[in-house]
Amino acid sequence: MQTVTAVAHRGDPYRFRENTLDSLRSALARGADAVEIDVRLTRDGVPVLLHDETLGRLWGHDRPLRSLTADEVRELTGGGVPPLADALAATEGGRVMIDLPGGPSARAVARIVGAVRDCGAEDRVYYCAGAEAMLAVRAADPSAEIALTWTSLAPPRAGVLEAVRPRWLNYRFGLVDRELVERVHRDGRLVSVWTPDTRRSQRRLLGIGVDSITTNRVDLLRGPRGR
Repeated sequence: MQTVTAVAHRGDPYRFRENTLDSLRSALARGADAVEIDVRLTRDGVPVLLHDETLGRLWGHDRPLRSLTADEVRELTGGGVPPLADALAATEGGRVMIDLPGGPSARAVARIVGAVRDCGAEDRVYYCAGAEAMLAVRAADPSAEIALTWTSLAPPRAGVLEAVRPRWLNYRFGLVDRELVERVHRDGRLVSVWTPDTRRSQRRLLGIGVDSITTNRVDLLRGPRGR
């Protein structure tokens, strides 16, 4: 029986606001094997959980995160945007997939990887994003586990794979078919997909042999994932 890793996308966003501590805890309580979080830096260099460039969509303040200090973010959101250190503490014992949105600089990536190290969480954290961000992760931590996000059906170039050394290739789920999965497996890597949120799409992916599914509906995936 193959077991697929169930990754909760930004926690449990159908029950709690995404990327909050309540959302992460809920996802793990509902059976997620890992939680996926988005991490950016505040103006004063504190890694916090936020997917968007601004606080507008989730918190009603249309201000860029990069213009705000961590204290200002805490004030504006009532503590709702947690620092990465708090998220790692809240998920202690669970796996965490850190996405790095927005094309962060190498310095920003190093700051985030350093925060993970300071928390002693290297063994349970892995990273996903495009090649440039993952090269920065690899430079900051040569032993980091990486899921290289890839948006093309054409395979990554050999030079990219050699430099990044990903364990996973991470695809939008609609791109993935059995042939792609078999090709990635032949090359000695695992296939991660995002974000199928219906039973039908999840079952199709289970049937073609993907290794990990990142979803907003981890509750749907809990039933069919083991097979």
